[in-house]
Amino acid sequence: MAEKRKAEKKAGKKTKSPLGVWLVGARGGLATTVIVGCHAIARNLASGTGLLTETDLFKGIPLASLGEMVFGGHETRPGTLYDAAREIQEENGTIPLHVLKALKPRLLRIDKEIRPGTLVGAGKAIERVCSGPNLLRSPHPVENMERIREDMAAFARRKRTRRMVVVNLASTEPAGPLPACLKTWKSLKKALSSRKPPRLAPSTLYAWAALDLGFPFINFTPSRGALAPALEELARERGVPYFGNDGKTGETLVKSALAPMFKYRNLQVLSWEGYNILGDRDGAVLSNESNRKAKVATKDALLPGILGYPLHTHVGIDYVPSLGDRKTAWDFIHFKGFLDFQMYMQFSWHGCDSILAAPLVLDMVRMADLAGAMGDSGRMTWLSIYFKKPLGVREYDLHKQWHLLTEYLSRVRAALP
Repeated sequence: MAEKRKAEKKAGKKTKSPLGVWLVGARGGLATTVIVGCHAIARNLASGTGLLTETDLFKGIPLASLGEMVFGGHETRPGTLYDAAREIQEENGTIPLHVLKALKPRLLRIDKEIRPGTLVGAGKAIERVCSGPNLLRSPHPVENMERIREDMAAFARRKRTRRMVVVNLASTEPAGPLPACLKTWKSLKKALSSRKPPRLAPSTLYAWAALDLGFPFINFTPSRGALAPALEELARERGVPYFGNDGKTGETLVKSALAPMFKYRNLQVLSWEGYNILGDRDGAVLSNESNRKAKVATKDALLPGILGYPLHTHVGIDYVPSLGDRKTAWDFIHFKGFLDFQMYMQFSWHGCDSILAAPLVLDMVRMADLAGAMGDSGRMTWLSIYFKKPLGVREYDLHKQWHLLTEYLSRVRAALP
């Protein structure tokens, strides 16, 4: 599929098919907000605030319009997409009632494109929070992967699209070392053909299916199995653009903008303590120690990467059910200045997780589709500004990541006819 799009580009043909967007965790709070937000903006029921791709920075860049997007996905929990949107409206109020009413028929149609996902290998915390009656339950990973791949391919056929982007929005999988078989594509194939195949995480299966089909893939989660070395090798073999890991939406976003200030003024940070509280299903999953470790690992790597020296840091995450989709972070920064005098500052961040994250997903879907149209493949490093721990990018400074994006857009403009 990726090869076909490259051939069309060389031939000067324009791709007029819709842009398929396949969301893993399709009825979750974030995915629901992505779908509702996309259609609300396309129908002028809401503004494009929060979408970087709706600003003058992208003027002249041939991005897919929001109205071109058609949605499908995998989900493990029961209910409908409309039920999920109504729950968000009633509990958080982040989806306006008039938008919910206007989009009800469309949400019910989209829900028919959501297929049962898998939790085999996801860990007990995710199974407890996200389990449903209609799941892929085969113990053999290849069988589950082939079913997932066919779901994606069938959706593309139904929607008559040659363009599709897959985004992993599922819950954070437990921390731990990657299976040895995921180090190379050859070792993975060999392990899967054995009598006792390895137990692969769901994120690995979803990414494998997407990349094998030639669909750009974005891992918005900290789950390492989604873009293990073996899968990166597959992506290079298929010529597919991909990127991750762990979307940067709240406290870490502030850190990546604020920490450079201390570096630029030669103020030594002695310690940086962060404390996060959140609710919803993500908070419930992260209340498990192993899942929380995977999240903390991506949040905690940023400060030494920006400041260039080790320091005492701590990231705490606690589950508070009453908060729902809202989250609060409090950070305390102890630093040293002129004449070695010690000072401190602190800040608090109060946000709504899905509202902060949804525009990032839509931005990256549009840019991943653009990358495919331009014939790009491999890591989309210019998307590092959106991630806590971007693949292959050692630069965590938000300002410098901004320049990586603008430099890429300059290259795109230079390549346009």
